[in-house]
Amino acid sequence: MQLRTFLAKDMKAALAEVRAEMGPDAVIVASQSAKGGGVMVRAALEAPDAASAPDERPAPSKDADSAFRDALIRRLREKKFEIPGRRRFDRVELLAAFARNRLPEGLAHALAESAAKTGLGDMTLALAAAVDARMVVAPLDFRNANAILLAGPNGAGKTAVAAKLAAHARLAGRSVTLIAGDVAGAGAVARLKDFADHLGAAVVTAESAVALARVVADAAAQQAFAIVDTAGFDPRQPKAAAAFAALGAIEPLETIGVVSALTDGEEAAEIAAALKGIGAARLVVTATDLARRTGALAAAALSPGLALAHVTRSPFVAGGLDIPTPLAVARLLMENVVEGAQ
Repeated sequence: MQLRTFLAKDMKAALAEVRAEMGPDAVIVASQSAKGGGVMVRAALEAPDAASAPDERPAPSKDADSAFRDALIRRLREKKFEIPGRRRFDRVELLAAFARNRLPEGLAHALAESAAKTGLGDMTLALAAAVDARMVVAPLDFRNANAILLAGPNGAGKTAVAAKLAAHARLAGRSVTLIAGDVAGAGAVARLKDFADHLGAAVVTAESAVALARVVADAAAQQAFAIVDTAGFDPRQPKAAAAFAALGAIEPLETIGVVSALTDGEEAAEIAAALKGIGAARLVVTATDLARRTGALAAAALSPGLALAHVTRSPFVAGGLDIPTPLAVARLLMENVVEGAQ
């Protein structure tokens, strides 16, 4: 068996490297965030058996990513290698882990059903395959991003997310304009200005949709990445959602929802769905380093019609902006529960 380690900026790039170097039959046996950023992937490949029959698989009719995932699951089913710490698949135990993590009941049963249908004997890998079938990851491209509008409830961490995104954009060589849309919140503008001073970014205020449209246009003219920090609101409330609609309609702003991992799982699912309803296509999930249960993270990350852009796992502006893999989410759902906590 061949074993190789790959380091890449994200999981998509890592999978591309694995396919290029080891072929479509390589299997990911481990993955984790790298200390310096990006992801580190461990891949395995069985040595070819000269006596075996020629490969008679039909020509792939799916895209490359789907074909690679199918090959991965097929190889894992053959059980030709051992995975350290493997746990045999047990649906009852899996549902119990979901319950401890406060995963929404409907999602819990759907994931358990999907995991069982994979036919994988290892419970974490079966769950990872089920998560992979539902989770869409779409991180921000900081080199080419234009303008984004952060939306979410009070206390979700939008201002900190704005600062983290600005820091990563600055590291990518971009100029950044931080725009304070919350001019009434206590200390909101001052906090954003503090972040801007440390990052060498410009900060402006916008008290109305008209003013916001103007400053976003000014940032675009300067080829600056515009990040709009808005006042917190409950997107499930029709009046609040309607009031926000005027901001979300401004071109070329992309609405990105912000949900805290400290939220109840059912609440997180509802908020994510409501954010999609006001135009969000991507989410950032915050405070994953503080959450003792993973229900809210999973509910947000697996929301239909929404992609996961990033998760935050640190209070520090310069760090803790990650792109989780399906395997990482599966491991959290299986293990991230304080012993004895119910």
